[in-house]
Amino acid sequence: MSLVLGLFLGGCVTAIPIVTGVAEGVEYQKKQNAEAASETRMIKFNLNTACDVQDDIAKEEVDNGTLVLRHDKVWIVPRDQDGKPLPPDDQVKMDPPLHAFAGFYIQYPDEDRSPPQRGLVSTISDDPPMLNWLYCDRATYELRYGNRTTSITHIVGEWDWTEDESNLILDGWEGFVAIDEWDGADTDPTTPWGREGLRWALYFDKDDNGLKGKHKGRDMFEVMLQRKMQSEEDQLKMMEAAEKKMQVKSRGGLSTQFSAPAKERDEAWVKKYGRHTENEKKKAFDVDASALPWEGGEES
Repeated sequence: MSLVLGLFLGGCVTAIPIVTGVAEGVEYQKKQNAEAASETRMIKFNLNTACDVQDDIAKEEVDNGTLVLRHDKVWIVPRDQDGKPLPPDDQVKMDPPLHAFAGFYIQYPDEDRSPPQRGLVSTISDDPPMLNWLYCDRATYELRYGNRTTSITHIVGEWDWTEDESNLILDGWEGFVAIDEWDGADTDPTTPWGREGLRWALYFDKDDNGLKGKHKGRDMFEVMLQRKMQSEEDQLKMMEAAEKKMQVKSRGGLSTQFSAPAKERDEAWVKKYGRHTENEKKKAFDVDASALPWEGGEES
């Protein structure tokens, strides 16, 4: 009898983690369904910076800036009254021009991550249209961007908003810092970004220890990344510009990235944001596969 009971209890103990895992998976799926059906995480947004440090350099070069993607890194640059990025050195001609972060959330495609993580993608160019994943480099903790092959071994999420949906967070908190890649020098002719005047790179203080052993004595300022939702007018302009630059192709293959039924998700989108933004959303995912961060290029 004791042997039978032992076998029975042993089976129960073995089953508990499995049942718990299934329950957690179901709960996560419900959460994803609710988010995909009703939220704003699929609306493109830009990111502006705020730095409360009482420092003249921080106020002049870091505060009230905007994020751009260049040289596989994320940079802080000044912005004009319309929120567009300004070259740090107006004497330097940038080719291609600076590309502002313009991103949205989407589940990161990695079956080995359980539960799945919410990733963050951004356009990295408009012509041709290309998307890449934002990630935190595991070795340096700097924020970078790349396709799935490049990003999969690094920290790709969980990305989200603060509770008031005003600022960006990674791994549950706002740990972003700007680091002086010139190490206090007036110029940096030794790197491609230095020659363009790009100085303040974005890092994530993952261990909440002031990037101990990572920032190497360079100037460092805490920053908040404030979202700026793209207006319907801006999105419509971008859509019209994209239509002039490329031939939109009809493609599938993205249905597994969203949990909510397509019909419910689309109806919720139209109700909230209007028909023309719904059309833009569809076209954003119907472009050539090479524009997608998990397809094209070096992906297998």
